[in-house]
Amino acid sequence: MLLKPEAVRALSGVTSKKRLMNEMGALVEAAYGVSHSAAVEALLERESLGPTGVGNGVALPHARLDGLDRVVGVLVVLDRPIEFEAVDRQPVDLAFGLFAPLDAGVEHLKALALVSRTLREPSLCAKLRANSDPATLYTIVTEAQAAQAA
Repeated sequence: MLLKPEAVRALSGVTSKKRLMNEMGALVEAAYGVSHSAAVEALLERESLGPTGVGNGVALPHARLDGLDRVVGVLVVLDRPIEFEAVDRQPVDLAFGLFAPLDAGVEHLKALALVSRTLREPSLCAKLRANSDPATLYTIVTEAQAAQAA
C-alpha cells in the first residue's frame, strides 16, 4: 500500500504551492522518516521541470528520494484551492505526493498511474473534498485504489 493513515491530512491556511510542498515534506517525514528538507527540495526541483497539477483541482507532486526502500505517498486535502499552474489553469485543493527511491524505475511509474487513475474519478474527489477527518480520507482513497488495482 502506498499510503499510511498518518500520511493523510486535511489542511487549512495553505496559501501557496511552496507552503503545500512544505506541508507534504512534514507529512512524509512524520509518516516515513524521510528528511523534511530533502523531500521539499526534491518536490520543488521536480515542480520546476513542469507543474504537476493534472486538472480538476488535483495535483500529483512527486520526487525521488534517498533513504526510501519503496514508493510511498502522502495525501493533502486543502480547505481552499491554491494557484498551482495546473494544465487546466484551475486551482488545486487535492494533492497526492509520491516519493520513490532513487533507483525506482517502473514501480514509480505504476504508482503514479494508479494515483492518477484513482483521482480522475469525480465522485471520489467529491467525497475527499466533503471530508476533513484523516481516517475517513484514508479509507476513501485506499478503498478506491484497491478497486483500481484489481
